Amino acid sequence: MAEKTLLLDDVSPLEFLGLENKLIKELSSIFPKSRIVARGDEIKIIGSEEETTKIGDLIETLKQHFNRFGSITEDVLNMLLREEEVLNAPLTDGVILFGDRGIVIKPKTDNHKRLVAAAVANDLVFAIGPAGTGKTYIAVALAVRALKNQMVKKIIITRPAVEAGENLGFLPGDLKEKLDPYLRPIYDALEDMLPRTKLKYYLENNIIEIAPLAYMRGRTLSNAFILLDEAQNTTPMQMKMFLTRLGNNSNMIITGDRSQIDLPNKQKSGLIHAVETLQNIDGIAIVELDGKDVMRHNLVGKIINAYQVKEETRTIEATY
Repeated sequence: MAEKTLLLDDVSPLEFLGLENKLIKELSSIFPKSRIVARGDEIKIIGSEEETTKIGDLIETLKQHFNRFGSITEDVLNMLLREEEVLNAPLTDGVILFGDRGIVIKPKTDNHKRLVAAAVANDLVFAIGPAGTGKTYIAVALAVRALKNQMVKKIIITRPAVEAGENLGFLPGDLKEKLDPYLRPIYDALEDMLPRTKLKYYLENNIIEIAPLAYMRGRTLSNAFILLDEAQNTTPMQMKMFLTRLGNNSNMIITGDRSQIDLPNKQKSGLIHAVETLQNIDGIAIVELDGKDVMRHNLVGKIINAYQVKEETRTIEATY
């Protein structure tokens, strides 16, 4: 048997637990094999190691919700329990996780399902497709799920410092500060998936690390879920450097868009080079997304398809 004690030092025990310890009674009915006792500003949990950890994490999440919204409703408790069930369920084509404010995050197309299945079956996945196809969003969701499920100890998200027709040099601050505005879509995804207070805690304590690709050199990334975004703008040497950072008990998802390569002097993209080089290696999966997977305005898919047709026509004409 394991024993765990939680302090209610940052909430009012009476308001948090409710009249006659209503919250404790509800938790005890949900986890009948464990003993949950509240005394003063302490909650003591006695049960199996797995269940005491699960109950402790649930109470910590409830505390964060209480601090943000001032109450805990039965719907909130049920939502968190559903999330717990999802986290412990196999990852196929169902819900990946319940995000902040009850947002349901799950694959919406066949290619999204292939991406999720590939991430379950392989340690390294390339997700390639045009803007708006959800590849980065799903990759972030898979990383958050792995962290919540204690499959990894941290999330590392990075991207190369190359922008379309722009020069980062004129911006104030160090390289990370210059790059942060371009990482806004990743921050937005994380805010959908985690309560603001928990996200702030993870970022401040480097449990979630968002950094430029240059910061990865020389490191071994173990016990981590690692995402490389905008990978089409890596050089082959940068891509090789990044791929060889993979450590024990780690997963990588690399996302990119072949149609948005912004490398200078017609350099070959590290993403294209890596896919050509690694496509027949066990443990590595390549998932292609297209206009049918676009999750933005319905015109975006039509725009992407029109550009693809134009590019294919130009390629055919160039061969004659």
